[in-house]
Amino acid sequence: MEPFVRLEAVAAPLPLPNVDTDRIIPARFLHKPRGPGYERYCFHDMRFDAGGAERPDFVLNQAPYRGARILVAAENFGCGSSREHAVWALHAWGFRAFVAPSFGDIFFGNCGQNGTLPVVLPPDVVAGIRRQLHERPGASMVVDLPSQTVTGPDGVRHEFSVDPFRKECLLRGQDEIALSLGHAEAIAAFEERARVEMPWVLP
Repeated sequence: MEPFVRLEAVAAPLPLPNVDTDRIIPARFLHKPRGPGYERYCFHDMRFDAGGAERPDFVLNQAPYRGARILVAAENFGCGSSREHAVWALHAWGFRAFVAPSFGDIFFGNCGQNGTLPVVLPPDVVAGIRRQLHERPGASMVVDLPSQTVTGPDGVRHEFSVDPFRKECLLRGQDEIALSLGHAEAIAAFEERARVEMPWVLP
């Protein structure tokens, strides 16, 4: 997993509240293997019409935002079913950070497991940042994890909170499995000691 430290990138505004995981990646694509081309499923039915043509009014189909790596969303982003595929699709597009007033709980957790950072800021702050992005298409923002700050297009910095354990994992580029494997020798030593000291526990 790629470490997340500081991201300066184009940001895209998505003012729709309650964007659920089925809108991020429709259920009919969940059987698709993760790999090259997976970004096509990201917001598929919002990006394309029934004939497969791009919808010109959708933000990610507009030239200034095509390379966006930060998404500034509205309330309850990523709600709905608990599909991890939603984060996979967003990550495949290139997104590494999401800024919103609130997130679906499971989506929020899945972000950290896949090297992306969900940032919660007050609703008025998020609305203000989205407004700036609409006024300045293609503007960049900065999301800095060590300092726990988001810098909007206007240069104003906003502090955010993050779970210390999740922060450390993101900075290292590790999920829980990788973190556990880093202690493989200590785990093996504990198991060997347990066999000797508590033989009734292990067969």
